[in-house]
Amino acid sequence: MKPPPFDYHAPASAKEVVELLAGLGDGAKVVAGGQSLVPVLAMRLAAFEHLIDIRNVAGLRGVEKRGDGIRIGAGTTQATIGRSALVADTVPLLARATPLIGHFQIRNRGTIGGSLAHADPAAEYPAAALALNATVEALSPRGQRTIPAEEFFAGLWTTALEPDELLTAVTFPARGPRSGFAIEEFARRPGDFAIAGACVAIEVSGDQPLIARCAISLFGLGGTPLRAAAAEAALAGTAAADARPEEIGRAAVAGLTEVPSDLHGPAGYRKRVGAAMVAAAWRRAVGEAVHLPDESGHHA
Repeated sequence: MKPPPFDYHAPASAKEVVELLAGLGDGAKVVAGGQSLVPVLAMRLAAFEHLIDIRNVAGLRGVEKRGDGIRIGAGTTQATIGRSALVADTVPLLARATPLIGHFQIRNRGTIGGSLAHADPAAEYPAAALALNATVEALSPRGQRTIPAEEFFAGLWTTALEPDELLTAVTFPARGPRSGFAIEEFARRPGDFAIAGACVAIEVSGDQPLIARCAISLFGLGGTPLRAAAAEAALAGTAAADARPEEIGRAAVAGLTEVPSDLHGPAGYRKRVGAAMVAAAWRRAVGEAVHLPDESGHHA
């Protein structure tokens, strides 16, 4: 199938983009890599009178050190992020999430801004941004503002962006000195969206050591990526050695009430898979933080 007719715009600056968004209203849609939007248009699941192509907009690409973290331009491709030594060293969870996204052809064109703005609840980058307390930068004719990741994902394929706002960048805090990260997901085939998945980020302190901070985010288990806030609170300050991964997994999904049920599996099945993914990610993250050997016997 082919998409309905539309007018094509190729602005050269972010200022031009937001002016177009403000002037064209609800009939306009931003397209970057097009890996999510173009199939939707081709299947006529959505239609827009105007497409605003931001591939050539100056200043929307690149990975740079910024204070205690890194700033990634919204137009930066997933493949670029996957190859970045700075990302791997500073925000390893993002680096580990990248190979799980689709196939290499998709990652060559898909962008981090496109993934976050599309807000698919089964996608890896939104869950990683949530677990890492990332902040999103948005530009409009009124100026620039920052949106915490926990406030950005508003609903199924819905974000806190206003109609005339453009996502311009996302900033991730740098990893701490005694930290561990992991992402685990289950999909029926490599490259498919996950039936359920989890990201875990922890920091430890002291000689025992104790869990100083932990974040558990879930994807594929609701209308948005989710934080397992109750499980996180229960773990804070406890000894890492005392934590039981299977119990943590069950606690992380215990309060979920809007788990999807579809041809890929009923809600109960997805919750069981989600609990298993949390447990697996927890083991890897703790092993990295306290330098325990992984299941193969190698040190993290």
